Amino acid sequence: MLMSKIKEAIICFKAGRVTAPFPFGPEPNPPQEWFRGKVKLNADRCVGCGGCANVCPPGLIEITDKDGIRYIKRDLFRCIYCGRCVEVCPEKALTMSTEYQLATDQKEKLMIKQELDMVSCQRCGRCFERNMKHKLDKMMKKGFRN
Repeated sequence: MLMSKIKEAIICFKAGRVTAPFPFGPEPNPPQEWFRGKVKLNADRCVGCGGCANVCPPGLIEITDKDGIRYIKRDLFRCIYCGRCVEVCPEKALTMSTEYQLATDQKEKLMIKQELDMVSCQRCGRCFERNMKHKLDKMMKKGFRN
């Protein structure tokens, strides 16, 4: 048994260095364009529908409404990078970046907080963003009824 361990050690030492010196050296392999890294938010496109919170497996997206303002908090330190929130977003406000170096000692750097000024429809009661004139115009062009 001792001889087998010695043989194994000799094989390992002959192989030399097999790991990259990253982060002290160059990045070994840059991520591909399809890589699912950190979630990026385009706040101007978000309408506060809450679809992303409904499909998130770890439940990291928290939505609260208070006095006509919708607060959306995304805790990316719990994210599993599945991309479901990106797939379900109707306005394409969420995208997956190729950023993967997310180590930090401050949780606030991995949180996305957002406030949306919301009003409710007098007909159906659904909430929508107060500044939605451009989105309502787009719906009228697609043929939605008044």
